Amino acid sequence: MRKRKKTLPGVTRRQLLSYSAATLAIGAGAGAKAATLTGAPGWQPFAHNPVETFADADGGWLFFNPKEVATLEAMVERFIPADELSVSGKDAGCVVFIDRQMKSFYGTFARLYREGPFQEGTPEQGDQSPLVPQQRYRIGLADLEDYCRTTFQKTFPELPAEQRDQILTGLEKGDIKLANIDGKLFFKQVLDNTMEGFFADPMYGGNRDMVSWKMIGFPGARYDYRDLIEQHNQDLHLTPVSIGGSEQWKTKG
Repeated sequence: MRKRKKTLPGVTRRQLLSYSAATLAIGAGAGAKAATLTGAPGWQPFAHNPVETFADADGGWLFFNPKEVATLEAMVERFIPADELSVSGKDAGCVVFIDRQMKSFYGTFARLYREGPFQEGTPEQGDQSPLVPQQRYRIGLADLEDYCRTTFQKTFPELPAEQRDQILTGLEKGDIKLANIDGKLFFKQVLDNTMEGFFADPMYGGNRDMVSWKMIGFPGARYDYRDLIEQHNQDLHLTPVSIGGSEQWKTKG
């Protein structure tokens, strides 16, 4: 049997490791010096690790067809209706965001483990559906149109706002059954992506004109807050900055 190595008298190995880590941290902190940048930085955001984004295809859509777009816009308009605080989810570009996401690796869950078995799990186990987002939207939107035509003889966008709210509530609670997809799953998919599109960086297609960031006072991806760190519970009147940089960043000094 191997003997444990001895440490200093009265000092355990755990304490010794803690002291060593603290010493390294103090040394690193003492040697670190902050630098202040002026003018345009000498780099471009994501120059070495580009983010997956998609430019407009001649102003068109990359995944959804016009009928699907109309239904989705009618949905996000009810999820985030226009009011005195902001524009609607439709006008904020949430459907543009979702459309771009469907063309990305997210649309096919390309970066997730996708092997079976697929079976209903507990809420703690999360999403267990075999359908990837592209399939959920394509099937769910078609099923929703069939349900509305059968029940009301109209498409979802043609229904008044109150009736659209009733349908969305029915999907959320599981009271409305769609033919080929779980209505609650479809509802959650659209709602989650709508919220993501409303609050995400505008470089992904949503949050048009940074409307949600301006609404909540989020300053965006600024790199230096040292001059503001002591100002608490104040409106700093900062113009939000995208991850892709501001116009000042893109101007050579």
